[in-house]
Amino acid sequence: MSTPYIPCLDLGSYINGTEEERKKFSDELGRAFNDSGFVTITNHGLSQELIDKLYENIKAAFSLPVETKRKYEKPELAGQRGYTSAGKETAKGAKTPDLKEFWQIGQEVTDGDPVKNEYPDNEVLEELPEFNKVTGAIYKKLEENGTHLLRAIATYLELPINYFDKHVHNGNSILRGIHYFPIENPETIPDDAVRAGAHEDINLITLLIGASADGLEVLTRSNEWLPIKAHHTDIVVNVGDMLQRLTNNKLKSTTHRVVNPPRELMKTSRFSVPFFLHPRSDMDLTSLPSTIDAEHPKAYSDMTAGEYLDERLREIGLKK
Repeated sequence: MSTPYIPCLDLGSYINGTEEERKKFSDELGRAFNDSGFVTITNHGLSQELIDKLYENIKAAFSLPVETKRKYEKPELAGQRGYTSAGKETAKGAKTPDLKEFWQIGQEVTDGDPVKNEYPDNEVLEELPEFNKVTGAIYKKLEENGTHLLRAIATYLELPINYFDKHVHNGNSILRGIHYFPIENPETIPDDAVRAGAHEDINLITLLIGASADGLEVLTRSNEWLPIKAHHTDIVVNVGDMLQRLTNNKLKSTTHRVVNPPRELMKTSRFSVPFFLHPRSDMDLTSLPSTIDAEHPKAYSDMTAGEYLDERLREIGLKK
């Protein structure tokens, strides 16, 4: 059985490279997304200092008293802004909620685009003066990196290089700080309770800045769970369901999970910060004609990104 191909790609070679280097990056990215569904990215322009500040602020946010965090929980926003407490999100098809709490930061529209009216305001975490500034800087940098990655994907799919640009400009992307909290009494939790149940992401692509601890695993095409290890400064990138729908399964959304730590580490926390790159809600996810043929009949109904997001938020319990 062959080992899944999970390359580490230099994003700088795509952004600043020659035409040949950009084509090589695009081919490598497409190949990986057809194989394991994951890549790691270096040379992405996020400094170690900014990443350290990010994790410092994320850890501080989750260390606040429960009653303080609950001030920022707005159930009517379906977990799309501010704080979401434990027990609220359940992987599609699972019965037991994930063992986590999270904080979400969304798009800040600053150019007069009327799409601003679709987005709720971000919650301002008053107790941590740097929090919104640092997470906002990370958001913009990952959004920029994601745009470059989608251009490389467009090239791989033989689409115009700027195919995705208008769809992700002021898109409905989310930066999520996650705290997988300590499991103080493992014997009291349900047998099927895990930090994050097996799932696929909803969006186009996900960019994850290396987590504070191991635990992320990806289901390979040969149906085996493979641990994904990334250096603290690496960005892990995977395909989401929206890109899978658009490409009629040519690029497959990657099933992944976060497993519980060994028993001796159960009482420790794990933090991670994924960036879910979403398009604008009006993007048409109808499968590209070039991805449909006799061997690959159309697999999905026609749907916009907004309709699909709404459907999935209901399935995972964040929207009633």
